[in-house]
Amino acid sequence: MIEARGLTKRYGDKTAVDDLSFTVRPGAVTGFLGPNGAGKSTTMRMILGLDRPTSGSVTVNGRPYTRHAAPLHEVGALLEAKAVHTGRTAYNHLRALAATTGIPRSRVDEVTDLVGLRAVARKRAGGFSLGMGQRLGIASALLGDPRTLVLDEPVNGLDPEGILWIRTLLKNLAAEGRAIFVSSHLMSEMALTADHLIVIGRGRLIADTSVSEFIERASGGRVKVRSPQAARLRDLLAGPSVTVTGVEEGTMLVSGMTSDQIGRIASGNDITLLELAPQQASLEEAFMELTGESVEYRAPARTFEESAA
Repeated sequence: MIEARGLTKRYGDKTAVDDLSFTVRPGAVTGFLGPNGAGKSTTMRMILGLDRPTSGSVTVNGRPYTRHAAPLHEVGALLEAKAVHTGRTAYNHLRALAATTGIPRSRVDEVTDLVGLRAVARKRAGGFSLGMGQRLGIASALLGDPRTLVLDEPVNGLDPEGILWIRTLLKNLAAEGRAIFVSSHLMSEMALTADHLIVIGRGRLIADTSVSEFIERASGGRVKVRSPQAARLRDLLAGPSVTVTGVEEGTMLVSGMTSDQIGRIASGNDITLLELAPQQASLEEAFMELTGESVEYRAPARTFEESAA
């Protein structure tokens, strides 16, 4: 479990993380989302004792990371997959980590097999592709069989098979009762992997909720309705809390009323419905809508003609 309370980090006059509080609970994959510059990396570094908070606190499994006698057995981390000695083989890199923390050599073989690196375990890490480097970083994080995992962009550089593998792995680890905290810019993957979301922008908490609740919040309760009597139905649905848009060609979007309510009104007035479908935003659409005001780095919009000039 990870618990952050009032976590704040300032660099001079810049506040990277601002009074951030959240809990990452065991038994679930918690996605950590935010635009570039939101403070995600700084937060992860403070969790792992690599940066000292200006104020506030963060604990892993009940105590600060630096106060664990055997931290690799408590929390496994992947922040920078290429942070390995390039002259060492993958096996020797893992063996060195294990030797310094009392982890048996047999565990090195286990994680090497688990991440699919057995065939290249005796090759130097400096020659690894980005995807292979990610697998080695994940193996390092799993080496101590920790109760908590902190992973920054773990699918970066992986091919589709590798992405499916890490998704399945994280879900299985969470099912074992571990706390999984993972950041990613791949919204489609987070939608498939995460159970819960922590979303930040400009260092502040935007959302601490389930994936479904986050998407529902952005979807706005809109219902797509298609009917040959759309204009008449629109008049029947009109009300102070109901918004109806786009009645062209018999299709409209209704906000402020559920699909059941619309269906009952249509049925009670002998109106034919060809389509009645609640509209749900994708996780990417929800993320863009709810973090739009927190984007720190934004390129100016350009038209196609300007790009081609």
